[in-house]
Amino acid sequence: EVQLVESGGGLVQAGGSLRLSCTTAGISFDDYVIGWFRQAPGKEREGVSSLNKRHGTIKYADSVKGRFTISSDNAKKTVYLQMNSLKPEDTARYYCAAEYYGLGDLTNWPGYDYWGQGTQVTVSS
Repeated sequence: EVQLVESGGGLVQAGGSLRLSCTTAGISFDDYVIGWFRQAPGKEREGVSSLNKRHGTIKYADSVKGRFTISSDNAKKTVYLQMNSLKPEDTARYYCAAEYYGLGDLTNWPGYDYWGQGTQVTVSS
């Protein structure tokens, strides 16, 4: 059974940092791309970052480049999203998702096969 479980969200002041974790079960990072997405109330889902271990590629949305870093720990089967210099506009529910043999396209969120339940990130000004 495939499971993706996000954790690490919370309330932080602008300029602060959070590290989100996506702990996985039932998938291999060699076969699945892991993506981070976010959705704020009343807004469309937005791709944040993706990690493609098979191709060795990482993608970031322009809005988070230079502030967010995606990484993984194969032994822990976990993908992380380190978020620094947080802004109020980063406030959203953050989801990780897995795409089988995907390309990590941040605009193709319907193409991802499995999703976690999300973790809330709130950045106060």
